Amino acid sequence: MKVPVILSFLIITSLNASFGQNAYFKLGQQAFFDGDFKAAVSHLERSCIIDSTNASALWMLGYSYYHSEDYKKSIQAYNKVIALKPADGSAYYYRARAKSYLAKELQLSDADKEKYLLGAIVDFTKAIAVDPTDTQNNTKFYQNRGIAYREYGDFKIQPNTKFYDKNRGINSLRAAIVDFDKVLADNPNRQDIASLKDQVKSKLATATAANAIVRH
Repeated sequence: MKVPVILSFLIITSLNASFGQNAYFKLGQQAFFDGDFKAAVSHLERSCIIDSTNASALWMLGYSYYHSEDYKKSIQAYNKVIALKPADGSAYYYRARAKSYLAKELQLSDADKEKYLLGAIVDFTKAIAVDPTDTQNNTKFYQNRGIAYREYGDFKIQPNTKFYDKNRGINSLRAAIVDFDKVLADNPNRQDIASLKDQVKSKLATATAANAIVRH
């Protein structure tokens, strides 16, 4: 599977081209665009040892780790990209996605689950803030932040964990609905998002009803 064209990444690549490329970078870049992410990781790791300030190599390495399901290393690579280019919305987005996947691990402690879910929400928010007028990318960012809000809301309303906080969970579910509404405003035919919104509304109604009973 070849990698689709990523406009923001290609811009970064063109900016770095004039600074020269080591042989491992070129091999990693070719493997990356061929969709051979295991090979890309092997070459790009070596490239980044030679030049630890090449944001393009680090971006591709983070993406290759991500598609190799090595989410912790993906986060580490994107940390370095963001340190070099703090206005790279795509780096925040993929770091958030990696955190979201880590939050799904069954053996994860509740503390780590909360850390990764909140980290994902923060990173999706930063990705949106980079260019609030970028409707095409922000639709994707809002969709994924909405899913992260939903998962965090589900986590917080579970009474069998010491991180139980129903009010915070309810607020997170409400935030998910707001994000899904933003996606639907630009894409009214997205039945998948409409279905997700309905599921969250049902959970929210149950949670708020339970809160009302407790108050009485």
